[in-house]
This record gives sequence, structure tokens and C-alpha cells, in this order.
Amino acid sequence: MKYSFLGRTRIILFFIISFALVLIVKLFFVQIVHSDSYGEIALHQYATPSSNIYERGTIYFSRKDGQLVSAATQTSGFKVAIDPSKIANAESVYKKLSKIVTLDHNEFLAKAEKKDDPYEEIVGRLNKEKADAISSLKIPGLNIFKEKWRFYPGGVLASHAFGLVGYKGAELGGRYGLEKEYNTELTRDNNNPYVNFFAEVFSNVRKTFFENDTREGDIVTTLEPETQNFLEKKLAEVRGRYQVESVGGIIMNPKDGSIYALAVKPDFNPNDFSKEKKVSIFSNPFVENVFEFGSVVKPLIMAAALNEGVVNAHTTYNDKGSVVVEKKEIFNFDKKGRGPGTNMQEVLNQSLNTGMVFVEQKLGKEKLRDYLLSYGIKDKTGIDLPNETSGLTSNLNSPREIEFANAAFGQGIALTPIEIVRALASLGNNGQLVVPHVVKKIKYGDGTYKEMEYPTVPTKISKETSQEITRMLVNVMDKSIKGGLAKFEHFSVAVKTGTAQIANNTTQGYYEDRYTHSFVGYFPAYDPQFMIFLYAVDPKGVRYAAETWSDPFLEITKFLLNYYEIPPDR
Repeated sequence: MKYSFLGRTRIILFFIISFALVLIVKLFFVQIVHSDSYGEIALHQYATPSSNIYERGTIYFSRKDGQLVSAATQTSGFKVAIDPSKIANAESVYKKLSKIVTLDHNEFLAKAEKKDDPYEEIVGRLNKEKADAISSLKIPGLNIFKEKWRFYPGGVLASHAFGLVGYKGAELGGRYGLEKEYNTELTRDNNNPYVNFFAEVFSNVRKTFFENDTREGDIVTTLEPETQNFLEKKLAEVRGRYQVESVGGIIMNPKDGSIYALAVKPDFNPNDFSKEKKVSIFSNPFVENVFEFGSVVKPLIMAAALNEGVVNAHTTYNDKGSVVVEKKEIFNFDKKGRGPGTNMQEVLNQSLNTGMVFVEQKLGKEKLRDYLLSYGIKDKTGIDLPNETSGLTSNLNSPREIEFANAAFGQGIALTPIEIVRALASLGNNGQLVVPHVVKKIKYGDGTYKEMEYPTVPTKISKETSQEITRMLVNVMDKSIKGGLAKFEHFSVAVKTGTAQIANNTTQGYYEDRYTHSFVGYFPAYDPQFMIFLYAVDPKGVRYAAETWSDPFLEITKFLLNYYEIPPDR
């Protein structure tokens, strides 16, 4: 009996100690780790009778020195509500309020008529000065409450990457960009501030030990604010100068896929997105739209031919200015021939379509298809942004030679910008396909981090081929861009331009006067830290991508070299 009593005592003592430890840990989190948020909830219980103050995790920029800068956060202010049953003269109240805030007259009167409804919100997102001014009116039936809402300090900056928070029906949450992609991590489960303390303790224990719930956290991105801002300024300049329908750009590390800047114009202000008339402006063309990019595809085909050994930089052909493939005549951009002895380096330097048809015929249809698919052009990249689509590459299944001849100079296959970026990045990183990404890590409330990991997979080109195609693209920069005047004396920069006709979906052909202009470059070329890709849809008053993009590319490149203090490599 004595031993039985001692055993029961020890079991009871064990449970008491365990329960006490759980309570201590819970109190630590309540009073220390989450003191701010619980303080807000406590304040809200006194201030707002309708619903809990909205909370959500933070999204951060990462400066080049590692410092975090808020890109999407919560800000606080006040909202005004009325109890219509206590409003004696709605017109008089409207006149007094409208001197302080902007109100819709008819909407206010309609709400004031709802005498059976004790709570009607009139206006929100007010600062303290306006809230105090309204409070001083001392109008019966008028109440002021504290509120929080989503705030983007940069306004339009990186709006397509961050997305926005909005309602879908009655549910408030992330709707585009990272706000949608990481909505689970950013959402805060604080909808009921009146949860019983002990019930919450055991609920958390159950979640911790028996459920695999996604943890709440803040998102730390790879986006660098100064870099993002500089890119957006250049895109805006090009859009304004050439009345561009849509323009986009990205700055990425081609070795690991970290995106330092990603932007599309036109954009939107997520702080005031309700003013936008077209919902389509919120979608991200970088991952959701496909384009025929033209000559920026040429290095991918040339690399394949180099890898197979069917050509080298000095291989020549007779350029007659055009070539006939299955009764269709394919021309160089200027319809001029360069004659016999035109080599593969000049095919890239002068972007000769006839030369790429020569390369395609040397390579063969099957190998061209295999190499292009190894660059991942029909697959989603896995970028951590929502609604990614994949390229349209069905022409590569055609038995017709003409489809492969067109593909050799970037027509007839349509890719998302992020797909072509990933494919081209493999040329400068020893033939590896990276996963483009904008999230570096997730920062949890307890101070721990989850470092994001992104795999790489090999293409069919070798390290040696990567170095050789890079050398050829450096030659394009040194000899061809702005007639060779743009050469960087102390930096190797690999580049290629692209001018592609835009498909006419009505005639199933191409517009004669509408083009997509693109420009790609990476540097320092043989150990690249940056890759820039720029595109513009239907720029007006300019024919070739070299005219549209050379100066903006050079300006962005100089900015990056100086801002990141990159040492010379030659």
C-alpha cells in the first residue's frame, strides 16, 4: 500500500509540474513574445464593439547590407461609425462631418436611415487629428474606434511582386503576389480575442504535438529597395518615351535565382487599389503572360549547336539575306545578305535569322527540340508567385521543318518572361537551371527562421559550352551594342537583343508594325552576379530592341556595378 501511494503521488506530481510548465511557457509568450499583439487586442476589446482589429504579418525588403525594410505592414488609425437610432438630424450631422472628411451624401443618408441597425461604419483610415476633430463635435450616436489596415510604405514599388490584401466575399486576405502566395503564413489567427485562456493553452499544445499546421511568420524577400526603385524608374521612362502598352524588367542573380528587382508597368498602388478600373492590372505578366521574344532565343540554339559540336564561333555560311524553308522565305531583319564567309559570331553580333536557320539545319529538329525543352521552356519555373503559367511550345511537336526554323530565331514559341529568364540564366551559370524566387526566408515570432532552399537542375549544355557562348555574347556587347561604343573596358558583359513580331490572333499571322522588344545581359560575364532582362510590348516610333533598350540597360548596369561595388574582372 505504501509503494502504491507513493507511485500515485509521483504521477500526480508529474502532471502538476507538467501543467505548471505549460502555463509558464504560455505566460512567457503572452507577456513577453506577443505582448504587443495582446496589448492591441486588449485595447480593441474596449475600443471596438464590432470585430477584432485586423492583424497580418510583415513583408520585408532586404537591403544589400542585409538590413530589413518594411514593404508591407500594418498601420493604425481610427474609423467613425454611427448608431442611426440616435441620429436626430442626419442632414445636420452630414454637414458637420463633411467639413472634416469627405463623405458621399446619399450613402451617408442611406446609412442614417437604418434605425434598426445600431452600427454603421461611415469612414475609416483617419489620422488622430481628424479623429480628434470629429470627437470634439460631440454628436450623439457618433462613435470613434481604433482600427488597423494593410499599408505599403513604398506605394507602387514592387506592387506586382507584393500584391495586395482585399476582400473576396466576406473574407479578407491576400489576393495577388506574395500576399496570396504566403497568405497562410501572413494570416494571424486573432479573430476571437475572448478565447478562454486554458482552452487556448490546450489548443496550442494539440496543434504543436498532433497537427502539422503552417506557422505564422513574416516574409523576408530578396528584393532590394534601391535596386527595385532604380529599375522602376527606367521602365517608366521607356514606357513614357515610346508609349509602350506593357513593359517589364527583372534583375536576378543567375547563379541561384535570387531576384533583386521585378517590375511591370503599368502598375498599381496597393494602398488605394479600389481606384483601378481594370482588374487585369493586378495580374503579373512576368509569370502569367506569354510572348514570342525573338532573337534573345538565339543564344539558346547556338549553345545547343556548340555543345553538339556541329558549329563553332568560326563556322561560316553564305548569307544571301534570305533562305527558303518549305516554300516560305525567311529574311534577315534588313533583308540584306552578308555574303560567303559569314561566321557564327557575326550571326549573333548582327542577329541574322538566316544564320540561325543554318544552325538549326546543322543541329536537326530532334536535337533542337531536346535542347530547348532541357532549358525548361514548357515548364513552370516554380517561382514563388501565384498563377504562374507555362510556355506554348506545341510547334516543337510539328513534323514541319518551318516550325523549327522559326523557333531557331525565337518565333512560333511563346514563353513567360520568367521562363526565358531562367533559360538564359543557364548560359552564364555552367548550364544549370535555377528556380527564380523572391523569398529568402520566413521569420517566426519566436525569433527562429526558415531559410528557403531552391534546387537547381542541369540542362544539356556543359560548363565548357556555357563559357564559350558567354564569350560570344561578350563579343556582342563589345562589338555591336551602339557600334561598340558601349563596351565596358574593365567589365565583361554578355548581352543579346530581341525584336519579335507580335502575333495577330485574328489573321493567325503577324502584325507588320507591332513588335516585342527584349534585351538580356549578365555580368561579370564569367562569374555573373547579376542578370538583367527587359521587355516592351509594342513600343511606338522605334523599330529595334537595340534602340529601345541599349541606354536603359547600360544605365542599370552602371548603377549595379557602382551600388554593389563590383570589382573589375578585366
